[in-house]
Amino acid sequence: MTSRLTARFQALAADRRAALVTFITSGDPDAGTTAKILAGLPAAGADVIEIGMPFTDPMADGPAIQAGGLRALKGGMTLAKTLALVGDFRKGDDATPIILMGYYNPIYIYGVERFLVDAKAAGVDGLIVVDLPPEEDDELCLPALAAGLAFIRLATPTTDDKRLPTVLRNTSGFVYYVSITGITGSATPDFGAVAAAVSRIKQHTDLPVCVGFGVRTAEHARAIAEGADGVVVGSALVEAVRASLDAEGRATPATVPAVLDLVARIAEGAHAVRK
Repeated sequence: MTSRLTARFQALAADRRAALVTFITSGDPDAGTTAKILAGLPAAGADVIEIGMPFTDPMADGPAIQAGGLRALKGGMTLAKTLALVGDFRKGDDATPIILMGYYNPIYIYGVERFLVDAKAAGVDGLIVVDLPPEEDDELCLPALAAGLAFIRLATPTTDDKRLPTVLRNTSGFVYYVSITGITGSATPDFGAVAAAVSRIKQHTDLPVCVGFGVRTAEHARAIAEGADGVVVGSALVEAVRASLDAEGRATPATVPAVLDLVARIAEGAHAVRK
């Protein structure tokens, strides 16, 4: 685990509370707005920040994040510009962990070795690349670990005890448990089933377990924080961006506050639970 992720989860454990992990799409609807949202997320309550790398075929993501990615790509966002955003964020914040989430194709085109060097230099702490299974760890996972970047793997409701050790092998940083069977933002989780699944995963690993997909409100965050080490919110924040845009799809004065205010409300739920 990288030092920033280690320090953050150790601090949260000492404070006996769950992490709030917030996802936004890089460049949605433009790089300047993303930079302003990034800068405000820690003060709003984000403990860890995921930044989505826009991609044309995000098969794990629901309509909200798909649309956010397309807005970003239409605005000219690239992987290089995403890394530049992280580098700019680090000029003002050297403590909040940053995770890049996305798909392998843009990284492959950028070049794996070049990407890992540039990501580390920019201040990235970990990667979530959802379309690379453990059987393909040589492609990116092992080089990322060697470069000092965490590689966070997803476990799902269909990941049984036979498959789980394979999924957890080489996983670092934290385990991301997908609370529903489906795409992001498509349903509200069964919170009792989520708690049972987290308990089962924690029998196989000492890593923190964070839960995402379907978290929209402070009440959802509070329910998940009862059993998990972290709560991940993404589609709701991307939808807040969309709802604030003008008729031409451009950011308005309401865009940044819409996201940060929602993060603050959800943070109240996630942080209200004491372990």
